[in-house]
Amino acid sequence: MTTFLDNIFNGLALGAVYALVALGFVIIFKASGVMNFAHGSLLLLGGYLTAVLHDDLGFAGALAVAVLVTAAVAGAMDRFLLHADGTDPHAAHVQTIVTIGVDIVILTDLSRRIGGDLLSLGDPWGDSVSGLGPVTVADSRIAAIVVSTVVIAGVFALFRYTSWGLSLRASAEDVEAAALMGVRLVRIRTLAWCLAGALAALAAVFLAAFPAPGLERTTGQIALKAFPAAILGGMASPPGALAGSLLIGLTEALVAGYQSDLHILGEGFGDVAPYAVMVLVLLVRPTGLFGGKAAVRV
Repeated sequence: MTTFLDNIFNGLALGAVYALVALGFVIIFKASGVMNFAHGSLLLLGGYLTAVLHDDLGFAGALAVAVLVTAAVAGAMDRFLLHADGTDPHAAHVQTIVTIGVDIVILTDLSRRIGGDLLSLGDPWGDSVSGLGPVTVADSRIAAIVVSTVVIAGVFALFRYTSWGLSLRASAEDVEAAALMGVRLVRIRTLAWCLAGALAALAAVFLAAFPAPGLERTTGQIALKAFPAAILGGMASPPGALAGSLLIGLTEALVAGYQSDLHILGEGFGDVAPYAVMVLVLLVRPTGLFGGKAAVRV
Protein backbone atom coordinates (compact mmCIF):
# COMPACT_ATOMS: atom_id res chain seq x y z
CA MET A 1 0.00 0.00 0.00
CA THR A 2 2.84 2.38 0.82
CA THR A 3 4.41 1.76 -2.56
CA PHE A 4 1.13 2.54 -4.25
CA LEU A 5 0.74 5.82 -2.33
CA ASP A 6 4.34 6.75 -3.16
CA ASN A 7 3.65 6.21 -6.84
CA ILE A 8 0.41 8.18 -6.72
CA PHE A 9 2.07 11.16 -5.05
CA ASN A 10 5.00 11.09 -7.47
CA GLY A 11 2.54 10.83 -10.35
CA LEU A 12 0.64 13.87 -9.13
CA ALA A 13 3.89 15.83 -8.80
CA LEU A 14 4.98 14.84 -12.31
CA GLY A 15 1.55 15.63 -13.67
CA ALA A 16 1.60 19.08 -12.06
CA VAL A 17 4.92 19.90 -13.74
CA TYR A 18 3.80 18.44 -17.06
CA ALA A 19 0.73 20.67 -16.79
CA LEU A 20 2.96 23.76 -16.84
CA VAL A 21 4.51 22.57 -20.09
CA ALA A 22 1.25 21.34 -21.62
CA LEU A 23 -0.43 24.67 -20.85
CA GLY A 24 2.31 26.32 -22.88
CA PHE A 25 1.49 24.13 -25.86
CA VAL A 26 -2.23 24.89 -25.49
CA ILE A 27 -1.86 28.64 -25.00
CA ILE A 28 0.29 28.97 -28.11
CA PHE A 29 -2.07 26.80 -30.13
CA LYS A 30 -5.12 28.79 -29.03
CA ALA A 31 -3.42 32.08 -29.85
CA SER A 32 -1.80 31.18 -33.16
CA GLY A 33 -2.76 27.68 -34.29
CA VAL A 34 0.93 26.73 -34.11
CA MET A 35 2.27 23.57 -32.46
CA ASN A 36 5.48 24.85 -30.94
CA PHE A 37 8.08 22.11 -31.30
CA ALA A 38 10.70 24.49 -29.89
CA HIS A 39 9.05 24.31 -26.47
CA GLY A 40 11.55 21.76 -25.20
CA SER A 41 14.52 23.96 -26.09
CA LEU A 42 12.84 26.92 -24.35
CA LEU A 43 12.50 24.75 -21.25
CA LEU A 44 16.17 23.83 -21.45
CA LEU A 45 17.12 27.49 -21.93
CA GLY A 46 15.26 28.48 -18.77
CA GLY A 47 16.91 25.71 -16.78
CA TYR A 48 20.37 26.55 -18.14
CA LEU A 49 20.06 30.23 -17.24
CA THR A 50 18.95 29.34 -13.71
CA ALA A 51 21.91 26.96 -13.36
CA VAL A 52 24.58 29.42 -14.51
CA LEU A 53 23.19 32.44 -12.66
CA HIS A 54 22.23 31.05 -9.25
CA ASP A 55 25.74 31.41 -7.76
CA ASP A 56 25.74 35.15 -8.45
CA LEU A 57 22.05 36.01 -8.06
CA GLY A 58 20.79 33.34 -5.73
CA PHE A 59 18.11 30.85 -6.69
CA ALA A 60 15.17 33.29 -6.65
CA GLY A 61 17.04 35.95 -8.62
CA ALA A 62 18.35 33.47 -11.16
CA LEU A 63 14.91 31.95 -11.65
CA ALA A 64 13.34 35.38 -12.11
CA VAL A 65 15.91 36.31 -14.77
CA ALA A 66 15.53 32.92 -16.47
CA VAL A 67 11.74 33.27 -16.62
CA LEU A 68 11.93 36.79 -18.03
CA VAL A 69 14.61 35.95 -20.61
CA THR A 70 12.87 32.77 -21.75
CA ALA A 71 9.57 34.64 -22.05
CA ALA A 72 11.31 37.33 -24.10
CA VAL A 73 12.96 34.75 -26.38
CA ALA A 74 9.62 33.03 -26.95
CA GLY A 75 7.93 36.34 -27.73
CA ALA A 76 10.74 37.38 -30.07
CA MET A 77 10.59 34.02 -31.81
CA ASP A 78 6.95 34.59 -32.62
CA ARG A 79 7.22 38.28 -33.46
CA PHE A 80 10.34 38.27 -35.60
CA LEU A 81 10.75 34.72 -36.92
CA LEU A 82 7.20 33.56 -37.46
CA HIS A 83 6.01 36.90 -38.80
CA ALA A 84 2.76 36.78 -36.88
CA ASP A 85 -0.01 38.79 -38.44
CA GLY A 86 -2.81 36.86 -36.72
CA THR A 87 -4.97 36.74 -39.85
CA ASP A 88 -3.80 33.91 -42.09
CA PRO A 89 -4.90 30.53 -40.71
CA HIS A 90 -2.92 28.69 -43.40
CA ALA A 91 0.37 30.23 -42.23
CA ALA A 92 0.22 28.19 -39.01
CA HIS A 93 1.37 25.04 -40.81
CA VAL A 94 4.48 26.76 -42.14
CA GLN A 95 5.16 28.39 -38.76
CA THR A 96 4.93 25.01 -37.05
CA ILE A 97 7.70 23.73 -39.31
CA VAL A 98 9.77 26.85 -38.56
CA THR A 99 9.63 26.03 -34.83
CA ILE A 100 11.38 22.73 -35.59
CA GLY A 101 14.28 24.64 -37.10
CA VAL A 102 14.38 27.05 -34.17
CA ASP A 103 14.42 24.10 -31.78
CA ILE A 104 17.42 22.60 -33.57
CA VAL A 105 19.36 25.88 -33.40
CA ILE A 106 18.70 26.56 -29.70
CA LEU A 107 19.14 22.94 -28.65
CA THR A 108 22.43 22.58 -30.53
CA ASP A 109 23.89 25.66 -28.87
CA LEU A 110 22.73 24.68 -25.38
CA SER A 111 23.94 21.09 -25.82
CA ARG A 112 27.37 22.45 -26.75
CA ARG A 113 27.43 24.62 -23.64
CA ILE A 114 26.22 21.91 -21.25
CA GLY A 115 28.17 19.05 -22.79
CA GLY A 116 28.16 15.99 -20.58
CA ASP A 117 27.77 17.94 -17.34
CA LEU A 118 24.98 17.71 -14.79
CA LEU A 119 24.12 21.24 -13.71
CA SER A 120 22.62 22.09 -10.34
CA LEU A 121 19.97 24.79 -10.34
CA GLY A 122 20.66 25.69 -6.71
CA ASP A 123 17.09 25.04 -5.62
CA PRO A 124 16.46 25.40 -1.87
CA TRP A 125 14.99 21.91 -1.44
CA GLY A 126 18.13 19.93 -2.26
CA ASP A 127 17.75 16.23 -1.49
CA SER A 128 15.63 16.72 1.63
CA VAL A 129 12.57 14.54 2.16
CA SER A 130 9.49 14.72 4.36
CA GLY A 131 7.09 12.16 5.75
CA LEU A 132 3.39 12.44 4.96
CA GLY A 133 1.87 9.66 6.99
CA PRO A 134 3.24 6.37 5.64
CA VAL A 135 4.64 8.10 2.55
CA THR A 136 8.12 9.61 2.30
CA VAL A 137 8.39 12.21 -0.44
CA ALA A 138 11.05 14.60 -1.69
CA ASP A 139 10.46 18.19 -0.68
CA SER A 140 10.96 19.17 -4.31
CA ARG A 141 7.92 17.06 -5.22
CA ILE A 142 5.81 18.84 -2.61
CA ALA A 143 7.05 22.20 -3.88
CA ALA A 144 6.25 21.16 -7.46
CA ILE A 145 2.62 20.45 -6.55
CA VAL A 146 2.19 23.64 -4.52
CA VAL A 147 3.90 25.99 -6.97
CA SER A 148 2.29 24.44 -10.04
CA THR A 149 -1.16 24.64 -8.43
CA VAL A 150 -0.72 28.33 -7.62
CA VAL A 151 0.69 29.19 -11.06
CA ILE A 152 -1.94 27.19 -12.95
CA ALA A 153 -4.69 28.83 -10.89
CA GLY A 154 -3.19 32.19 -11.84
CA VAL A 155 -3.16 31.28 -15.53
CA PHE A 156 -6.80 30.19 -15.41
CA ALA A 157 -7.64 33.46 -13.66
CA LEU A 158 -5.94 35.32 -16.53
CA PHE A 159 -8.10 33.42 -18.99
CA ARG A 160 -11.28 34.10 -17.07
CA TYR A 161 -10.99 37.58 -15.61
CA THR A 162 -8.65 39.69 -17.75
CA SER A 163 -9.16 41.48 -21.04
CA TRP A 164 -6.21 39.56 -22.47
CA GLY A 165 -7.86 36.26 -21.62
CA LEU A 166 -11.16 37.40 -23.14
CA SER A 167 -9.36 38.55 -26.29
CA LEU A 168 -7.44 35.27 -26.50
CA ARG A 169 -10.63 33.25 -26.23
CA ALA A 170 -12.36 35.45 -28.79
CA SER A 171 -9.53 35.15 -31.31
CA ALA A 172 -9.40 31.39 -30.77
CA GLU A 173 -13.09 31.17 -31.65
CA ASP A 174 -13.00 33.42 -34.73
CA VAL A 175 -9.92 35.37 -35.79
CA GLU A 176 -11.68 37.55 -38.34
CA ALA A 177 -14.55 38.48 -36.02
CA ALA A 178 -12.10 39.29 -33.21
CA ALA A 179 -10.09 41.54 -35.52
CA LEU A 180 -13.26 43.36 -36.62
CA MET A 181 -14.13 43.92 -32.96
CA GLY A 182 -10.81 45.67 -32.38
CA VAL A 183 -8.79 42.84 -30.80
CA ARG A 184 -5.07 43.48 -31.31
CA LEU A 185 -4.22 40.03 -32.56
CA VAL A 186 -0.44 40.45 -32.82
CA ARG A 187 -0.14 41.68 -29.23
CA ILE A 188 -2.44 38.93 -27.90
CA ARG A 189 -0.47 36.27 -29.73
CA THR A 190 2.97 37.54 -28.69
CA LEU A 191 1.92 37.76 -25.03
CA ALA A 192 0.66 34.17 -25.25
CA TRP A 193 4.08 33.04 -26.49
CA CYS A 194 5.78 34.97 -23.69
CA LEU A 195 3.55 33.32 -21.07
CA ALA A 196 4.23 29.86 -22.51
CA GLY A 197 7.99 30.52 -22.40
CA ALA A 198 7.78 31.62 -18.77
CA LEU A 199 5.87 28.46 -17.82
CA ALA A 200 8.49 26.30 -19.56
CA ALA A 201 11.34 27.99 -17.64
CA LEU A 202 9.54 27.40 -14.35
CA ALA A 203 8.89 23.75 -15.18
CA ALA A 204 12.62 23.22 -15.82
CA VAL A 205 13.37 23.81 -12.14
CA PHE A 206 11.24 20.90 -10.97
CA LEU A 207 12.25 18.58 -13.79
CA ALA A 208 15.92 19.00 -12.82
CA ALA A 209 15.40 18.96 -9.04
CA PHE A 210 15.90 15.92 -6.79
CA PRO A 211 15.33 13.01 -7.32
CA ALA A 212 16.51 13.92 -10.83
CA PRO A 213 20.33 14.17 -10.93
CA GLY A 214 20.30 17.72 -12.32
CA LEU A 215 19.96 19.59 -15.57
CA GLU A 216 21.46 17.85 -18.59
CA ARG A 217 21.30 18.45 -22.30
CA THR A 218 18.49 15.93 -22.69
CA THR A 219 16.23 17.57 -20.08
CA GLY A 220 14.38 19.48 -22.77
CA GLN A 221 13.21 16.21 -24.27
CA ILE A 222 11.00 15.71 -21.22
CA ALA A 223 8.75 18.39 -22.70
CA LEU A 224 7.78 15.81 -25.31
CA LYS A 225 6.00 13.88 -22.54
CA ALA A 226 3.79 16.89 -21.99
CA PHE A 227 2.86 16.94 -25.66
CA PRO A 228 0.66 13.79 -25.35
CA ALA A 229 -0.96 15.47 -22.33
CA ALA A 230 -1.96 18.46 -24.45
CA ILE A 231 -3.20 16.17 -27.23
CA LEU A 232 -5.16 14.04 -24.74
CA GLY A 233 -7.06 16.99 -23.35
CA GLY A 234 -7.64 18.68 -26.69
CA MET A 235 -5.11 21.18 -28.04
CA ALA A 236 -7.45 24.14 -27.52
CA SER A 237 -8.53 23.20 -23.98
CA PRO A 238 -6.54 24.43 -20.94
CA PRO A 239 -8.63 22.28 -18.55
CA GLY A 240 -7.96 19.36 -20.86
CA ALA A 241 -4.22 20.02 -20.67
CA LEU A 242 -4.43 19.82 -16.88
CA ALA A 243 -6.44 16.59 -16.91
CA GLY A 244 -4.22 15.04 -19.56
CA SER A 245 -1.06 15.98 -17.65
CA LEU A 246 -2.29 14.35 -14.45
CA LEU A 247 -3.21 11.22 -16.39
CA ILE A 248 0.20 11.08 -18.06
CA GLY A 249 2.03 11.75 -14.78
CA LEU A 250 0.14 9.04 -12.91
CA THR A 251 0.64 6.58 -15.76
CA GLU A 252 4.38 7.20 -15.89
CA ALA A 253 4.82 6.94 -12.11
CA LEU A 254 2.75 3.76 -11.79
CA VAL A 255 4.49 2.06 -14.71
CA ALA A 256 7.89 2.98 -13.27
CA GLY A 257 6.88 1.86 -9.77
CA TYR A 258 5.59 -1.52 -10.93
CA GLN A 259 8.15 -2.09 -13.68
CA SER A 260 9.13 -5.46 -12.26
CA ASP A 261 5.53 -6.65 -12.56
CA LEU A 262 5.29 -5.32 -16.11
CA HIS A 263 8.54 -6.82 -17.40
CA ILE A 264 6.62 -8.61 -20.12
CA LEU A 265 6.08 -5.20 -21.76
CA GLY A 266 9.81 -4.47 -21.83
CA GLU A 267 12.16 -2.49 -19.61
CA GLY A 268 11.68 0.75 -21.53
CA PHE A 269 7.89 0.67 -21.48
CA GLY A 270 7.78 3.55 -19.00
CA ASP A 271 9.22 5.87 -21.65
CA VAL A 272 6.53 5.05 -24.18
CA ALA A 273 3.63 4.66 -21.73
CA PRO A 274 2.47 8.30 -22.15
CA TYR A 275 2.23 7.81 -25.90
CA ALA A 276 0.45 4.48 -25.49
CA VAL A 277 -2.16 6.16 -23.29
CA MET A 278 -2.51 8.95 -25.85
CA VAL A 279 -3.17 6.48 -28.66
CA LEU A 280 -5.71 4.52 -26.60
CA VAL A 281 -7.64 7.65 -25.62
CA LEU A 282 -7.60 9.08 -29.15
CA LEU A 283 -9.02 5.83 -30.50
CA VAL A 284 -12.10 6.54 -28.38
CA ARG A 285 -12.02 10.36 -28.37
CA PRO A 286 -10.24 11.58 -31.54
CA THR A 287 -10.59 15.23 -30.48
CA GLY A 288 -9.24 14.61 -26.97
CA LEU A 289 -10.92 14.35 -23.60
CA PHE A 290 -12.15 17.95 -23.63
CA GLY A 291 -12.09 18.58 -27.38
CA GLY A 292 -15.30 19.47 -29.15
CA LYS A 293 -16.47 18.82 -32.66
CA ALA A 294 -15.50 21.55 -35.05
CA ALA A 295 -18.21 23.19 -37.09
CA VAL A 296 -17.65 22.80 -40.82
CA ARG A 297 -19.50 24.72 -43.53
CA VAL A 298 -20.69 22.69 -46.48
